[in-house]
Amino acid sequence: MKKTNRKATSRQDAAQYVAPTMAAFLLTMPFATSAWAAPAVEADTELSNIEVTASPSNPVQVKESASNKFTAPLRDTPKTVQVISREVLDQRGTNTLEEALRSTPGITFGAGEGGNPTGDQPYIRGINSQQSISIDGLRDIAAGSRETFNVQQVEVIKGADSAFNGRGGAGGSISIETKKPQNTDFTHIDLGVGTDKYVRGSVDTNWSTDNGMAFRFNAMGLKEDVAGREGPENKHWGFAPSVAFGLDTDTRLSLAYYHYQTDDIPDGGVPFLYPVGKLPTSGEHVYRPTFGGNRENWYGMLNRDFRKEKTDQGTVTFEHDFSEDMKLRNVFRAARSSQDYVWTQPDDSKGNVQNGMVWRRGNARSSDTTTYQNVTDLTGKFDTGALKHSYNVGLELAYEKSDVQSMAVQSGSNTCKNGTGAAGDYMCTDLNNPTPNDPWLFDYTLPDATKYRTKTTSVYAFDTIEFNPQWLLNAGVRFDHYESSSQAPDAERFKRTDNLWNYQLGLVYKPLPNGSIYANIATASTPGNSFLGQGLEDQGISNSTTGRNPVNNANDMAPEKTRSYEIGTKWDVLDNQLSLTGAIFRNEVTNTRIVENGIARMAGEKVVDGFELGFTGRITENWEVFGGYTFMSSEQKKLAKNADGSDNVAQGRDFFNTPRHSGSLWTSYKITPKLTAGVGMYAQSDAVGSYTKNGDAVLIKGIPGYARYDAMLSYQISKNAKAQLNVYNLTDKEYYSSTYSTHYATLGTGRAAVASLKLTF
Repeated sequence: MKKTNRKATSRQDAAQYVAPTMAAFLLTMPFATSAWAAPAVEADTELSNIEVTASPSNPVQVKESASNKFTAPLRDTPKTVQVISREVLDQRGTNTLEEALRSTPGITFGAGEGGNPTGDQPYIRGINSQQSISIDGLRDIAAGSRETFNVQQVEVIKGADSAFNGRGGAGGSISIETKKPQNTDFTHIDLGVGTDKYVRGSVDTNWSTDNGMAFRFNAMGLKEDVAGREGPENKHWGFAPSVAFGLDTDTRLSLAYYHYQTDDIPDGGVPFLYPVGKLPTSGEHVYRPTFGGNRENWYGMLNRDFRKEKTDQGTVTFEHDFSEDMKLRNVFRAARSSQDYVWTQPDDSKGNVQNGMVWRRGNARSSDTTTYQNVTDLTGKFDTGALKHSYNVGLELAYEKSDVQSMAVQSGSNTCKNGTGAAGDYMCTDLNNPTPNDPWLFDYTLPDATKYRTKTTSVYAFDTIEFNPQWLLNAGVRFDHYESSSQAPDAERFKRTDNLWNYQLGLVYKPLPNGSIYANIATASTPGNSFLGQGLEDQGISNSTTGRNPVNNANDMAPEKTRSYEIGTKWDVLDNQLSLTGAIFRNEVTNTRIVENGIARMAGEKVVDGFELGFTGRITENWEVFGGYTFMSSEQKKLAKNADGSDNVAQGRDFFNTPRHSGSLWTSYKITPKLTAGVGMYAQSDAVGSYTKNGDAVLIKGIPGYARYDAMLSYQISKNAKAQLNVYNLTDKEYYSSTYSTHYATLGTGRAAVASLKLTF
């Protein structure tokens, strides 16, 4: 399969898609006959940064950010931000952060390995954003899989955003807003049973008093097999109490605690059908994963494989309103997370798969992560002459540490020359008929931990300046003093200090009060040790093998830099019930790490161009929609040369885990006052896992594109009870949800159904 001049073609494709699509989108915007002199919405109407729920008496459906770093409503914020509401999570029956993030286009997912932990690994606009996840505005660096039982909404910010969220954020970031005590009384109970031994129960209850005190308690328990797979299972449970004081006063205090545990048998995926020993020497060839003809085939070992995670977080939030135009907030959090696992990676590196066998390499890892964080910010409004300001200034302090142990758990070489079963010490199994009950005959001891530490002091300031009702300037700057170190067992401790300046600058034009057109430029900085050993793509600062790339010159490992450009438009239409967005973007990543002749230096470049369309809200009183589409054309540039001076095989080619096309849709319709039906879709085109050169041949491992469909039907039995049926992967599509760069791909779940009873008191 020969693909000459692929990059030139992709650039032409991007131009062909972007220009007419954005033109059509702008032409369909509601430039009605209403003028600023007689607006449909008053010019000084303010949307506060809170969630607004639609109802017949309150038709507003557009969701707002929970972050006070956005100093304007999302409609007037010059950046792509998509809010996944609690209503969307409930209708889709979404229990995990990964499934929630599939609701928004432009996000793909990486996979774990030995040195790279399993868990949530979202890629935003082609960049690993595993280290750019925050909870209630504070970074959550720990590896692991996150649940949604205590989640109110999820916000996805796209484009470089270190100004908002600190280090990293090259492609964007993810902000999780948790449930808070409310000044009302309610209890929600959700009980579900389904296929694949699915059982889940959750409770969300809130009690309030007349003196401004409220207590909220969320809890969840889950047990299920993984649909379409024979062996993996999930067991999760957690609880989250919180209490608030002074809800009716100018001074408020809240205390929150969160505990979450998992005890899973993980799914290590399936190997690539890669003909080691029979590789072609010319042409371009694409290799796909294989599961031996039966998607239920699982290559793990029940007597060896496990994954246990535990998270504890305590948060104290203090707020004081000096006036309607000036508010102070302080948030302190102490958190500890641990992850411990051994799981089977179906290794294809020695040609076993082409002979009908799979080497069951074990990946063992144990990590403990502790963080202490405090953020203090002041928000408000003031006028300077004719200019109106809406500001946020703050100070953030953080101490993060993690201790990581990892190793490969295996016996002998990773070839199946002695066959399967006892002859090969049960390290190999049959590709078509795996034997997960084989005994595990060996013990192992993890090596001493590598210790990672960071201290960060940050100050930031944001201001939205309104020149007049039509023109606004959104500006922000952040300074991070970042001290980091890592120490491998029996090795020297390496340290580095960086001073990071990042900014955000956007100009907004409002032709009508309900819409905006904007241009934006923003930056991001990713210094060494940003992942604290919690991700394979870390820029290490030691001369050990951090991220499998040696780093020999710690003082030369300057931060990776990203600059993003975006031109877009946002409109709240249909009486503010529906939000429409569109943007053209470009992300330029410079100073990326490359390794030549064993020496690492920061000299690489990457770029991604694309456009995105989004929609969320209500088309009619009974018809709701949520989703979007993203096109990305990516290119790796200035990669390390080969030893003979020739270009790296990936030079000029697409990023890993960056499909050109991705889209999502969730739509529900109220057929009768009691009966609601919904249907959803996730779709993406091919994604690349790795490139390899063999002679004059280019060998590509990747996963094919797919479209997965879900469905929902709910019936309101009474005022206090609703029944709901969710069917996932309606057509039982065989697809791959992620790929590790070289060895394996993760199969998406098969068809499954869950019936739930939702009680409200």
